[in-house]
Amino acid sequence: MEQPPAFSHRDSVIVVSELTKVFGNLVAVDRVSFTVKERDIFGLLGPNGSGKTTLIRMLCGILNPTSGNASVLGYDVLRESEEIKRSIGYMSQQFSLYSDLTVIENLNFYAKVYGIPKKERKGKLEEVIEIVGIKPYLNQMSGSLSGGWKQRLALACALVHSPKLLFLDEPTAGIDPVARRDLWNLLFELSARGTTFFVTTHYMDEAERCSHLGYIYFSKLIACGTPEELKRIPNVTPEGFRRHELRVERLTEAMKELLKLDFVGDATMFSDVIHVLIKEGYAEEVKIYLVRNGFNVYDLREIPPTLEDVFVSLTRSFKG
Repeated sequence: MEQPPAFSHRDSVIVVSELTKVFGNLVAVDRVSFTVKERDIFGLLGPNGSGKTTLIRMLCGILNPTSGNASVLGYDVLRESEEIKRSIGYMSQQFSLYSDLTVIENLNFYAKVYGIPKKERKGKLEEVIEIVGIKPYLNQMSGSLSGGWKQRLALACALVHSPKLLFLDEPTAGIDPVARRDLWNLLFELSARGTTFFVTTHYMDEAERCSHLGYIYFSKLIACGTPEELKRIPNVTPEGFRRHELRVERLTEAMKELLKLDFVGDATMFSDVIHVLIKEGYAEEVKIYLVRNGFNVYDLREIPPTLEDVFVSLTRSFKG
């Protein structure tokens, strides 16, 4: 199998410039540009139908772009798509391995698919089995594994040919929190060894763990950077305002009251709290107003923006 070009430390593994895909009258991906460096864990976020899957399909060499350019591991997505397919790993959201084969049978099958020579196969399989920790389940039917172990098996199959780059589409969807945490710990370990990851996720705690993030909305990449850079975008906390977390009874009613106030820029519910943009110096006024209107205020404190605040703010700004 042809090996991808060698990369120097921190070279660009993915380079995307004005990449566009049009289906008839639908612009699925609209002039998207970004770069992913070696060993990055790049997270792509966005609502369903925003263009994430189409973008990944172009980067994996499955779908030709309408215009723009992109290279993956040094290969051009239009001219060298077959080289890309052979050089990357891909793990889909849905379990796509053979449920009626055992764990080791699935691993052997994928080793053959990726053209690993027979004399190298045993050592390579032992390596990935050790990496993902699936040795106790080698003879178990893969269809009977728990969700977390199915994902580990899928990851092992995607790693069997030692790709420098892995695309993971919602890798932790539908698995329990402990399995999610364990899988992410494994991704960090692999990243430290030199693997680059391109991950889609809807979980904000997972987004916080990514080294870089892109947010795609209605086919456009509207923000890209490290989590801390995204939190400093001016639209997220406008000048003259501070972001606060409010704990109060009757959340929905309280939020409606807050939005009536001139010194409140925005209010959004997050679980059992409200995140409120308040003009500097007016936090106490908010408290007094709510109490006077019959609400018990349990806590009001200034907080830095969360990534969820970032994406809510960006989405509203884009719409508005």
